[in-house]
Amino acid sequence: MRLDEKGLENTGVWEKAGIRLPGFPWEEMCAETRRAPVWIHFGGGNIFRGFIAGLQQDLLNKGEAKAGITAVETFDYDLVEKIYRPFQNRALMVTLFPDGKMAPEVVASVAESLRTGADYPQERERLREIFRSSSLQLASYTITEKGYRLIGLNGGFTPEILDDFQRGPENCTHAMSLTAALLWERFQGGETPIALVSMDNCSRNGEKLRAGVLTVAEKWLENGFVSREFLNWIQDERVVSFPWTMIDKITPRPAEAVERELAARGIEGMAPIVTEKGTYIAPFVNGERPQYLVVEDRFPNGRPPLERAGVYMTDRETVNQTEKMKVATCLNPLHTALAVFGCLLGYRSIAAEMKDPQLRALVERIGYVEGLPVAADPGIMSPEAFLQEVTGQRLPNPFIPDTPQRIATDTSQKMAVRFGETIKSYMERPELDPAGLVGIPLVIAGWLRYLLGTDDEGQPMDCSPDPMLESLRAQLGRLTPDSAPDQVLEPLLSNSQLFGADLREARLMGKIGGMLREMLVGPGAVRRTLEKYL
Repeated sequence: MRLDEKGLENTGVWEKAGIRLPGFPWEEMCAETRRAPVWIHFGGGNIFRGFIAGLQQDLLNKGEAKAGITAVETFDYDLVEKIYRPFQNRALMVTLFPDGKMAPEVVASVAESLRTGADYPQERERLREIFRSSSLQLASYTITEKGYRLIGLNGGFTPEILDDFQRGPENCTHAMSLTAALLWERFQGGETPIALVSMDNCSRNGEKLRAGVLTVAEKWLENGFVSREFLNWIQDERVVSFPWTMIDKITPRPAEAVERELAARGIEGMAPIVTEKGTYIAPFVNGERPQYLVVEDRFPNGRPPLERAGVYMTDRETVNQTEKMKVATCLNPLHTALAVFGCLLGYRSIAAEMKDPQLRALVERIGYVEGLPVAADPGIMSPEAFLQEVTGQRLPNPFIPDTPQRIATDTSQKMAVRFGETIKSYMERPELDPAGLVGIPLVIAGWLRYLLGTDDEGQPMDCSPDPMLESLRAQLGRLTPDSAPDQVLEPLLSNSQLFGADLREARLMGKIGGMLREMLVGPGAVRRTLEKYL
């Protein structure tokens, strides 16, 4: 039993092993995709393989679509060479249920996989061919928030994007430049409309994608590579749209337990690999059952019937409200709280943290007591029901191998939205008092304690990657209970860019400073502080 065409010939063996197989003719789907492409996707990681590709598979199984998806990798080309092509672009999606059951399914909706590097001229030409095709309706993206970034930490354009401004459409490398180059190809080939759809887990993602592409196109116009008419075409969202989306599904790194279970069922070749770029990935994807995709319905050249695969097709305001609900109150703040204290207390599993009485009390307070009163209500789903699913099913699922160390990555980039939005809402509403908050100040104090790089036992602890890690540590210095932390913290906590609000104005600085001071009083102080306030 191998995940390739020959290995899948004996369908009875797979079905006996409890593995769902595609219900459409794979070769016909591949041929149709090459003849008349409809959907191209940039970013070949797990959220695409374990969620987005499954949406098109659902439509193919129902006879609602004929073409599949072309997957394009812009960064880690080992994925194409070692994960996609050895299995004819198939993946094994394993849904992990809270009771330990696994539901594997062969996802075969990806018809071809391509790389964007200059070393692959034939694959770049295939990309240009796809974008010249009038049948192409959408290009979607899961390239992480960093994939849209053109500005470096120094406030200027990054060296890569500066080079692309000079190289022009033929030799560019950045994902935003490649998108602009392919749109230039489409413009010259007939100006057929298209939707460019970011499905990355970041706020206002369509706006970020549009800004990146327009910046490149404007620079190319200045340097004589493209025409004014081309820029006008991209700027007109009636023909080139950038819908906003909200996506939510946890697809963590491959779990050893899943690999063992697949081997026990007789499936070969499922061992994970580590790519040269450091990606830990396997031919299978493990993920939770709950999944949400909310999409602004603006597709000027038509689209697949995604609503029939469970996607919410709606307007921009609803997408924005759903994103706010998730990111600012009902999921992401809880994740960050568990990440910070999980690292300090030595946990290696989010699910294990949910068995800790203080940590469960912390996330329930942040969600139900402090978050829900100001949660955005998108109308298409209930914030309280969403939160109940998060705290009751998703975070406690012991079979989702997610770690606080992974979630703690780039926390400085997340504080403003995950906690600042709630604090600002409390500051703006006369009936609410930010000084009465407890859970959110605890997390902020815990994060500052985390940045000192020692755990609750006083042992050295590695902090997860963060672009501001060193500068924040320099500001904090060597804090002790007797080092007047308020004087150290005032410039930091009044930084509204970092926290989304001036915490001094919110009358939270003293509370956070006091909590931090208590967390510094020797081994076990973090635990004692949690016990005191919860």
